[in-house]
Amino acid sequence: MKVKLLGEENSIEYGLQQRICHDNHRQTPHPLAVRIGIAIIFSVAVFPAQAVDFAKEIQPLLKNKCSRCHSGHKAKGGFSINSRTTLLEAAKPNDSAKSLLYQLITSKDPDERMPSEGEPLSPEQISLIKTWIDEGIAWPKGYSFAEWRKAPLAPRVVKLPAAKNGLKNPVDRFLQPYFDKKGVKQKELVDDRTFLRRAYLDLIGLPPTPEQYRSFAGDKDPAKYEKVVDALLANDEHYMQHWITFWNDAFRNSYTRQYHGGNKYRLTNWLKASLKANKPYDQFAHELLSPNSGEQAAFIDGIKWRGTVNSSQVVEMQAAQNVAQVFLGLNLKCASCHDSFINDWTLDQSYAFASVFANAPMEKHRCDKPTGNKVAAAFVYPELGNVNATAPRKERLKQLADLMTKKENGRFSRVIVNRMWASFFSRGLVEPVDEMDNQPWNSDLLDWLARDFAANGHDLKRTMGILTTSQAYRLPAVEPVPNQKAEDFIFKGPLTKRLRAEQLLDGLAQLGEAAAPPAKRPAFQRHGLRNLDRLMRILGRPKRDQVATSRDNRPTTLQALELSNGDIMHKAVQNVGAKWASSKRTPDQLIEDLFQNAFLRKPTQDEKTAAAGLLGEKPSAATVADLVWALVLQPEFQLLY
Repeated sequence: MKVKLLGEENSIEYGLQQRICHDNHRQTPHPLAVRIGIAIIFSVAVFPAQAVDFAKEIQPLLKNKCSRCHSGHKAKGGFSINSRTTLLEAAKPNDSAKSLLYQLITSKDPDERMPSEGEPLSPEQISLIKTWIDEGIAWPKGYSFAEWRKAPLAPRVVKLPAAKNGLKNPVDRFLQPYFDKKGVKQKELVDDRTFLRRAYLDLIGLPPTPEQYRSFAGDKDPAKYEKVVDALLANDEHYMQHWITFWNDAFRNSYTRQYHGGNKYRLTNWLKASLKANKPYDQFAHELLSPNSGEQAAFIDGIKWRGTVNSSQVVEMQAAQNVAQVFLGLNLKCASCHDSFINDWTLDQSYAFASVFANAPMEKHRCDKPTGNKVAAAFVYPELGNVNATAPRKERLKQLADLMTKKENGRFSRVIVNRMWASFFSRGLVEPVDEMDNQPWNSDLLDWLARDFAANGHDLKRTMGILTTSQAYRLPAVEPVPNQKAEDFIFKGPLTKRLRAEQLLDGLAQLGEAAAPPAKRPAFQRHGLRNLDRLMRILGRPKRDQVATSRDNRPTTLQALELSNGDIMHKAVQNVGAKWASSKRTPDQLIEDLFQNAFLRKPTQDEKTAAAGLLGEKPSAATVADLVWALVLQPEFQLLY
């Protein structure tokens, strides 16, 4: 019997076959669960293999190994990497075997091999170049190794397009001419179930309950989308418990390994209060950069990464790196050891910025070797102003906070607006989100949103409301395009995405509490406020020993194994199963209520039949847990469409 749930390959029966039941009393596979595979298949089907990332992987490699002899005005052997056009003289797209570049980097002849100086490329680097060539030599439009793009700093005044076809939301008014220009045909908006689940999970990190869905679906007011977004953003407690994970990742606020002065509560308490109060973002940043209390100082004074590993990782340099990355979308990590290979930032500039956080001018080290030269404190963008290098550290930090948040610094607002867009649509207006000098796919939209954000009190919730009440947010999800060149990206709607570790596990916990009547459902501790465990780590939550402003959205084989047979997952599902089994529901009631709470819909007749066969006439905690596990493994539970 083949019973469909989401499609041929995603049936309940199939889901049960992919899981190995493993409990404290039995290590042998359950008769209905003979193989592991659903998450692996799901990863291939929904998230196809992604192309080599030019900005993160190819650009630094070519800059480091090739640019000295083959960029700018230098073209030894008639070979230049200045542009894709010049590179094509030595590389044949989709055919590495016939590419001179690949032949030279793999040559066994030391007189022929490239690079001609220094160590040959490692096998991993050679493999990366080969894959890049075979994928078509992706290259950002307009990029040249002869010069680096620098995004403008100043805010840009952009006129809001006129409202057409009844579109009032600013996002839609910018996107309509964009869609017309790109030839994107408008699609029907998603149904209420899809929108509501999307909004709940994006804004407060929890799925809606069946009661909440019925209330929303029954509301005939055309403004109900705005009303539900407003209500979610007004839920200060759940908003905080969800968004604290975003800021914990960015600020390396770990609950188990303290990188902030040895007290896990210092920064956490401040973050909780700030998020609940919807503190203006400029004030939020100013307090972190120029702290007045111990809680605030936990960020700027305690940034540590396994202690001091080398000169490029002393506390002051890490502060410079973290602040530049989080608040300016600027990567200084490479330039902390030598002049950067991925942008035009120099070692001197990195040390000057790091000295802002130091008690005295820092001695410059190049590749961990001291130079004997001291570097005075300076801001990374002197065109906005500078700090007084001779002033006490506390005063310098105040000057830094003033410069960072001054109205002339348009980059400050662009960075956070871009991060918000990426959070809701799964891809930034600028990608990667920490490389803000890259070209946006819609500059006018980014600049308008950033200027509006600054003009309206740096109100994060207000901007979130604009984004999530747009028709763009209600477009059907689009699957990521494999091997897509950056310049070929066209926005057509939000990209399909996996739930974060905390969202998935909170959803499972909420499913367990739903066994009780609404009035008797206790509040459970959200996973965003829990210590990191093996399951959360495998599902993508970082250890926070480094800044993480985004998480990898691609499933892995290890995740498939852990979700199918991991001890922590096993205990969680058994707990949920026990709660539902003790509720004294009939088999039909169990099936109906579990589907409603997991998927916000009734089961089909085929699904009822399959589930009833599993539960039997007298459901036990074990058989109910098996059904729960099968439902939770489904893409319908784990993905946002």
